[in-house]
Amino acid sequence: MTTTTIVSPPRAGRLSTGWHTFAALLSRDLRVTRRQLGSLALRAVMQPLAFTFGFAYVLPKIGLAGGFGGQHPGAPRFTTVLVPGLVAITIAVQGITAVMIPLLMELTYTKQMEDRALAPVPMWVIAVQKIVSAAIQALLAGLVVFPVVLLVHAPGQAPDVHVHNWPLFATALLLASLLAACTGLLLGTVFDVQKVQHLFAAVITPLTVLGCVYFPWSELRAVPWLQYVTLANPVVYMGEGLRAALTPGVGHMPVWAVLLAQTGGIVLFGGLALRNFRRRVTG
Repeated sequence: MTTTTIVSPPRAGRLSTGWHTFAALLSRDLRVTRRQLGSLALRAVMQPLAFTFGFAYVLPKIGLAGGFGGQHPGAPRFTTVLVPGLVAITIAVQGITAVMIPLLMELTYTKQMEDRALAPVPMWVIAVQKIVSAAIQALLAGLVVFPVVLLVHAPGQAPDVHVHNWPLFATALLLASLLAACTGLLLGTVFDVQKVQHLFAAVITPLTVLGCVYFPWSELRAVPWLQYVTLANPVVYMGEGLRAALTPGVGHMPVWAVLLAQTGGIVLFGGLALRNFRRRVTG
């Protein structure tokens, strides 16, 4: 009588297989993104273009927009305050939808997730690949916003925006993109495809209105209870980190608090998303 012994591949082999599978899945998603680059740019541009045209061009033209906080001398222009917020909300929306919508489609209609789950890698590798892919798309969308907000404005209303701290700017963009992607994966494991129409009412609108997009978080000190409520909004930290790098003269949160909150959000939302993803796919 003979016995068969199953020998598991060495750890180095598993790591190599996991890395190659991750790279192949990411390469596939990036090729799809490249083919849809025009659509990505259009989605990224439309919201900031609409807000910039209204706030930075129309209102000054009709005499209803001055310096931020009124007509006080030396107050920053509203367009200056607006730039980091618009970049942040664009990254947030793109990062969330770039992972949430495809995930729901793959879990329900196309059933592609069943094929991906057959890959010889741990389930978390597939989930992390989705986060990285969505973060790249969110980063590209955020960068597309800059030409819009810098070019669309009334005469004399150009935003005073410069990169004062390149390491902080790069870190803020990277953390914002990862946080948005982790949030999107988490929401994708919570929402059902039949209820995705509630996404804007339940998620996107509160993120925008309470995300300090059109004003710095420090200005909410006039409404203390709301200032504390907005601390639960990840978009607040995305925008405040960009304000610290682009418009340090405008009030913003301490940099250490922004970086700590975004890193903690990535760990928390990412961890919950990975757990729910494994349960949703295998359950």
